[in-house]
Amino acid sequence: MRQDAVTLEGFYGSDLGAAAARILSGKISDLWGTSKGVSVLGIGYALPILDNFGASSTRAIAAIPSDYGQAKWAAGGRGNATVSVANTRLPFPDGMFDRVVVLHGLEEAGDPRTYLREIWRVTAPEGRIVLAAANRAGLWSRATRTPFGQGRPWSRPQLLQLLSSGLFQVTASTSTIFMPPIDLGVVTAAADGWETIGQFITPGLGG
Repeated sequence: MRQDAVTLEGFYGSDLGAAAARILSGKISDLWGTSKGVSVLGIGYALPILDNFGASSTRAIAAIPSDYGQAKWAAGGRGNATVSVANTRLPFPDGMFDRVVVLHGLEEAGDPRTYLREIWRVTAPEGRIVLAAANRAGLWSRATRTPFGQGRPWSRPQLLQLLSSGLFQVTASTSTIFMPPIDLGVVTAAADGWETIGQFITPGLGG
């Protein structure tokens, strides 16, 4: 069952959710570099990530599935907005976005190939996409009190095969969020330490 926007807002308002969003945002910044002067689309529930890119981009749009319900975003920057969308048809012209981030989207998609094809359609020819999905092998996909424990988790080989069959050129893949899915200060305060240890000892078991 898909979580609603209120539940997702509550998670990312917690210390655990805030730490997860910060780690994800840092990882995406490493992959993308600056978002200055580009148009950015967030699909699924990518608001915690867009908060870090919306102010510097020319446009940042949060495309949230209609069955999530209404979501609030204090979008910083001119031209930023939230839009309620259907999974199989996005209300944007072809090639509109330079950067696309998908978070809490693919796991809930009924037809992943059709879902990704629509993302491919609205992405500029030289655009970049970051697809974040719950790791089937990680602890977070079993943590049903978090958004990462909902829907269908994916393994890296499954994702690579899916993307390659959908006309995407995969240039990088990685795991992240190695801290345990426990909302305790002693855990979230050491989030960066968990990342360092996890990348070195268990690089395939991020959340």
